[in-house]
Amino acid sequence: MPVVLNFFHFLTVTKSPSSTTISPLFSSKMASSSSAKMIAEYAKSGRSSCKKCSKTISASALRLGLVTRDARGFDMTKWHHLHCLPLSSHSGASPGSIKGFSSLKSSDQEELKKLMKESVQALDKVLDGEKDSITETKEFKVLRRDDEDESYEMEKQKVKKKKLSESDKGSKLEITFSATEIKEKYKDAALLPQWKAFQTIIFLERVDGLHDSTKIAAFDFDGCLAKTAVNKIGADAWSLMYPSIPEKLQRLYDEGYKLVIFTNESNIERWKKKRQVAVDSKIGRIESFIKLVKVPIQVFIACGLSNCQPEDAYRKPKTGMWHIMEKHFNSGLLIDMDHSFYVGDAAGRPNDHSDADIKFAEAIGLKFYLPEQYFNS
Repeated sequence: MPVVLNFFHFLTVTKSPSSTTISPLFSSKMASSSSAKMIAEYAKSGRSSCKKCSKTISASALRLGLVTRDARGFDMTKWHHLHCLPLSSHSGASPGSIKGFSSLKSSDQEELKKLMKESVQALDKVLDGEKDSITETKEFKVLRRDDEDESYEMEKQKVKKKKLSESDKGSKLEITFSATEIKEKYKDAALLPQWKAFQTIIFLERVDGLHDSTKIAAFDFDGCLAKTAVNKIGADAWSLMYPSIPEKLQRLYDEGYKLVIFTNESNIERWKKKRQVAVDSKIGRIESFIKLVKVPIQVFIACGLSNCQPEDAYRKPKTGMWHIMEKHFNSGLLIDMDHSFYVGDAAGRPNDHSDADIKFAEAIGLKFYLPEQYFNS
């Protein structure tokens, strides 16, 4: 198994005379800062999913991982089924260079060798076809220089548009949204005024003072903004996670950010006989929190189960909640990914309950911070 590194080791905070800059634990720029390495192992549980086909990788099934290391030395692993991994991008690697290869069953070793050989042969055919076009390509580049001055401004606009909304790259979901499907109740549970339900999410769409924005400051709730316990229920069973939270959120609001909470709450779906209790507990805590910090916040609660099939499109790390916010509840504004970010505690550390938050941010293309990193700086 790949080693999970201690995130605190990579936390960097740089100070200038007028401000403090927090370096994110993850950003889309970091993920591409180094070449990927390959690892092979048998999945110990059925919790991982394939990055190509999005289907669950069954327990004990062979899975291949692409491991990239960011600027701070943090390893990010993207798991794939054997036949889903893009081996063509690693055609120069030998089977023996794959970490864990020697521990595989002989049949799996042979299958992997076969796939790697086939990918090399396919790449050779492509390269042979490209040789004839090298001269033509060089001539094209020379001619293109004459037109660069005229097209420069157009290229700048294209790049700017790409940066503004890179979130589409990780959130291509088959979600059909219709206002007619918005409900006043979540299944058999009544919702408080201003709270609505759509499929397996509950959301607080609009409160006084909330403004849509190109800049999104997004947060998890439990373990990030509020200290809660799994064995305690009720609207008052929480406390503020960090004393600096009200001031930090107010500052973001004043700087033109829209504040959004994206939180999973499977108890709402799991407690079928006590669903109203679960709904009242979750919504009550969030409403109490918003009242305490005195800042308008948009809220999305994913109620789906973690092990359902097919996988729930809204439960983190799936990006359905972000998709709904971006496409239908932000006035159609193009989100500025350079200034937007996400803060969450589920980052795959040894004592974390999951890595859903950091994978959620990664899939969207958002900078990612730990709560202790963001609120204690």
